[in-house]
Amino acid sequence: MHHFQYKDNDLYCENVPVAKIAENIGTPFYLYSHATLTRHFEAFNGAFEGMDRLVCFSAKANTNLAILHLFASLGSGLDIVSGGELYRGLKAGFSPGKIVYSGVGKKIDEIDYAINSGILMFNVESMEELQLIDNRAKNLNAQAPVALRVNPDVDPKTHPYISTGLKKNKFGIESDVALEAYKAAMKMKNIKIIGIDCHIGSQITQVAPFEDALTKLKLLAVKLKDLGIDIKYLDMGGGLGITYSDESPPHPSEYAKALIKSLKETSLTLILEPGRVIVGNAGILVTRVLYRKSGQVKEFAVVDAAMNDLMRPTLYKAYHAIEPVKKVKRGAIKADVVGPICETGDFLALDRQITDVERGDLLAVMSAGAYGFTMSSNYCSRPRAAEVMVSGDRFEVVRRRETYEDLNKGESIPSFME
Repeated sequence: MHHFQYKDNDLYCENVPVAKIAENIGTPFYLYSHATLTRHFEAFNGAFEGMDRLVCFSAKANTNLAILHLFASLGSGLDIVSGGELYRGLKAGFSPGKIVYSGVGKKIDEIDYAINSGILMFNVESMEELQLIDNRAKNLNAQAPVALRVNPDVDPKTHPYISTGLKKNKFGIESDVALEAYKAAMKMKNIKIIGIDCHIGSQITQVAPFEDALTKLKLLAVKLKDLGIDIKYLDMGGGLGITYSDESPPHPSEYAKALIKSLKETSLTLILEPGRVIVGNAGILVTRVLYRKSGQVKEFAVVDAAMNDLMRPTLYKAYHAIEPVKKVKRGAIKADVVGPICETGDFLALDRQITDVERGDLLAVMSAGAYGFTMSSNYCSRPRAAEVMVSGDRFEVVRRRETYEDLNKGESIPSFME
């Protein structure tokens, strides 16, 4: 359920007409619903009621400061994969003790920053990383809390680019050598083992892969206990999918029911790292039609949002529904919705059945709250879009549109060229 609905043929975000925002700030822009963000987080967290758990929003899905602040105020933790996300999370008000640090390529300065900040734990992806964290903790006269990320070799049945739990993927430590990795960690004086972690992929639309992974992690937990390692946390990662088109992902309550059933005999605290399922359908990308173009074999709607604004269609051939901001009585066309960038891959939709559009029409690219702005770039020296949040009948810009001057920030011409 989200709060983007039509009223008398006009698309609204909560109680604000989307067209009114476009008139005020221009296009393109990302638009988020405060009510939807709140509802989705509370529905997900509430599905695990009665179980010891920590829901850590996955920052990579959307790092807007206002959104992070909202989740922090709702009691969320944070899953991060970089020093920059740690910085943003702390600025947004997250308690360091609710932050888990994942990712395969943590740098020395990032590790030091996290240790000094007092995060809950590192999710360690390799033996070399474990050794480095131990070394850095020793230099800082500290003990680093860790979980080892175990690669359970489970097929999440999702896009191969966002599958992370198979042996061929770069993530984690293979399950058949994980026990030896834990034995090595036991001997490290500046490492404190507190958990097991896994993450099998993103946009997963079945419960079974999660259950398969959890079964393997529970077996490992028993073996660790026999070694004298009594872990506290079991981090199942994120990955629960949303509806973009015709997918039928499980509701968070169904997902929670399966995990709770499997963990009811344990005393482990469950850590969950939802991202897309919380923010995906809480945001849209609003764009304006620049031109209509009819070719011999194709119809085109050229809009002012491009692949640099929303990478998913180009990167994954991902589907995003495209709806008119104002419904009009025109015929339907099959068209490519494309941006201004000089690449054939610059599209938001291909061969899509849409209402015929005219120059100046506003379109809403739906389900754009996750991996939208956070993956955007300045390709072709295009300033990045504004971000806006609506609450009830009010809206505010929560990230201003970049200017041309912003494009040169930090750059200089070397003295030897002057």
